[in-house]
Amino acid sequence: MKQINLKCPYCGSTAFLRPASVVFGRNAREPKAPFYVCARYPACNSYVAAHRGSRLPMGTLADPALRRKRVQAHATLDRLWQSGLMTRRQAYLWLQAKLDLPEDEVHIGRFSSAWCDLVIDLCSQFHIPDRRAA
Repeated sequence: MKQINLKCPYCGSTAFLRPASVVFGRNAREPKAPFYVCARYPACNSYVAAHRGSRLPMGTLADPALRRKRVQAHATLDRLWQSGLMTRRQAYLWLQAKLDLPEDEVHIGRFSSAWCDLVIDLCSQFHIPDRRAA
């Protein structure tokens, strides 16, 4: 398996592959799940999950604010297909067209806060209620 060299975009330190338990402690749902974690963690609270098999990062390292924004963007996009308005694939294809991005670049885990805001705004135009708010 090829070594992945990630640098933290916040402090410039190297990110290392660590188990989820390093970040979440006893609260980790899957303690051995792989995460890339900034070498300065927890002082620099930046990390990203990795795919179990390939160990490739699922996006870019993110601080707490960006992680929250990405969760919010995913939730608004997920409502489009979970509501039955479209399939999951159709939702991603719609988003790809709206953002004018190649298919391999439509990954919320790679988006900045500004891109997440755009996703939220685009998806919110459908006025689908958030089931969690009920």
